[in-house]
Amino acid sequence: MASFNPLARILEDNKLIIPNYIDWKRNLMLVLTAVKVYWVLTTAEPEEPTIDAPQAERDRKQKWTDDNEMAKCYILGSMSNVLQHQHVRMATTAEIMLNVKELFGVQNRTARLIVIKGLVCTKMVDGNPVRDHMLKMMGFLNELDILGAIMDAEMQIDILLTSLLMASESGPVGQDDVNG
Repeated sequence: MASFNPLARILEDNKLIIPNYIDWKRNLMLVLTAVKVYWVLTTAEPEEPTIDAPQAERDRKQKWTDDNEMAKCYILGSMSNVLQHQHVRMATTAEIMLNVKELFGVQNRTARLIVIKGLVCTKMVDGNPVRDHMLKMMGFLNELDILGAIMDAEMQIDILLTSLLMASESGPVGQDDVNG
C-alpha cells in the first residue's frame, strides 16, 4: 500500500492475517480516527437525498460516501490479498468490519482470558520495585480495556491490592519498594 499518509505505515506493517486480528483492529482504529473517517463505522449511511433536498443534506450524504470510500481503502489496503478479495465488493466499511469480526472475533475472547489469567495470577516479587509491578499490572488492565473487557475501578483496585498482598505474605514489602 503506497503511503499517502504517514499513519498508513502502521497498517502496512500490521496487515491483517489470521493470528493478529486484535492488533490489526487496534491499529486500524487509530489510523481511521487520525484521518477523521472513523465515524462512518458508527454512523448509518444517510438516505439518498431527494432532488429538492437541502444542500446540507446532499453534502452530508456526499461526505459520508467519500469518507466511507477512504476508510474502505485503508481497511482493504491493510489486509492480506486473500482477505482483500473476499471484502472488496462490500459497500460499506461497517459491513467489512462486521464480516472480519465474525471471521476472527473468537480470538478476542481467548485473548481476554489469557490477559485475565495474567492479571489475577501475577503477584509482586519480593525485592522488585512496586512501580515496576504496578506498570506490569496496568499493562494487563490496558490490554483488557482494548479487548473490550468491562471491569469497574473498584474491581481493578481490588485486584491490584491483592497482587501486592500476595507478595507480602512471604514477607513485608520494603520501604524502598514502596517509594519505587
